[in-house]
Amino acid sequence: MALYAAVMTGKGVGAIATVQVFGEAAQGVLGQIFQPKGGRAAEFEKGKILLGAIVDGEKTIDQVTIGCEGSDTFAIHCHGNPLIVEMIMELLGTCGVELIDAEELLKKTLIAQKHLNTIAIEAKLAQLNAKTLAGTKIIANQTEGGLSAIVSEWLRDGEAMSSDRIAAEAEQILKNSQVAKLTIAGCTIILAGPPNSGKSTLLNRLAGQQKAIVTDIEGTTRDWVSAECKIGPLAVTLIDTAGLDEELAAVSDSEADKAAQKRAMQILSEAELVLLILDGSRPAGKIDKTLLHNLAGKKVLTVLNKSDLPQKLDIGKLPEPPGDTVQISAESGAGIENLKEAILQIASVTEIDAKTPIAFTPRQEALLKQLTTAKSNRQARQIISELLNGSLGV
Repeated sequence: MALYAAVMTGKGVGAIATVQVFGEAAQGVLGQIFQPKGGRAAEFEKGKILLGAIVDGEKTIDQVTIGCEGSDTFAIHCHGNPLIVEMIMELLGTCGVELIDAEELLKKTLIAQKHLNTIAIEAKLAQLNAKTLAGTKIIANQTEGGLSAIVSEWLRDGEAMSSDRIAAEAEQILKNSQVAKLTIAGCTIILAGPPNSGKSTLLNRLAGQQKAIVTDIEGTTRDWVSAECKIGPLAVTLIDTAGLDEELAAVSDSEADKAAQKRAMQILSEAELVLLILDGSRPAGKIDKTLLHNLAGKKVLTVLNKSDLPQKLDIGKLPEPPGDTVQISAESGAGIENLKEAILQIASVTEIDAKTPIAFTPRQEALLKQLTTAKSNRQARQIISELLNGSLGV
């Protein structure tokens, strides 16, 4: 087994930082750089906490404690000064330890735990990136219940179950996964529309803080601005694009304008949900054709903004039917709750029981899709075995 180390605490200054060392040779390396208090030889026994110093030759780097978490897993707890942490990591590197990030080290330590199946390992890793508490609970329940439980059942009782039944259950898991995915990973919502339609004001309203510069000058936002917020159970990343106006960019001499337009279109192409913001206080103008083309096939909610002003926009004169519409005033906050409800509805966010089996990694989704088309019980059993105990790679 190779030897690895990672900083397990967040970046920046803190009271305490933790460096974890993992591998069969960990005791030997720590014996070289750790000087126990009292001068006695260190006894790296599981469950012990050792007090002493990390030393580089004659130089003391820091007073530390070392937690002996296992025969090959140790946690060095040092002062949280980033310079001290960096010096300890560099010292470990000179001793032949491979320096990796915290998530990769966690992955390696979990894989070394032979009692965990692959789905359980993936669940423990995926919890690190869940956007909501509800999402974390859903993933946590896949470790011993949920997906892990039903796949174990398939493997145990597969000979007595028809491949058609297993395929149908796999198909239902994939459907449940799409429902759960937004709760777990969140949703990116793009605010698009003509310049000065109120996108920045709406982002600030939804985010509850001033993130975008808001003025009466058209096209003030020349690049994209993002903000995190929650809408009901949904974790949302809001992205306010530059005013999408291809004709303006075409005649503009500003490279910034042209670059902003290009970047806005790129972000729009990656959107999960688009709020098309239109100024209800202006007559229906010419909405950019490129913008409309990029909205094709996407989930779009048309937001008629500035309801606090006299309304002049005739929806019937828009170049294409706007679909679902919500009228709001981003400035005053009128209609914002209706907008939030419409977002949840169009995003198809549904509450899901945390114990429901779901797929939460691309590997799982790919194998479940294979299972839905398995031609025989033997083929299905091979896929099920790979799903439960397949290799993650390290």
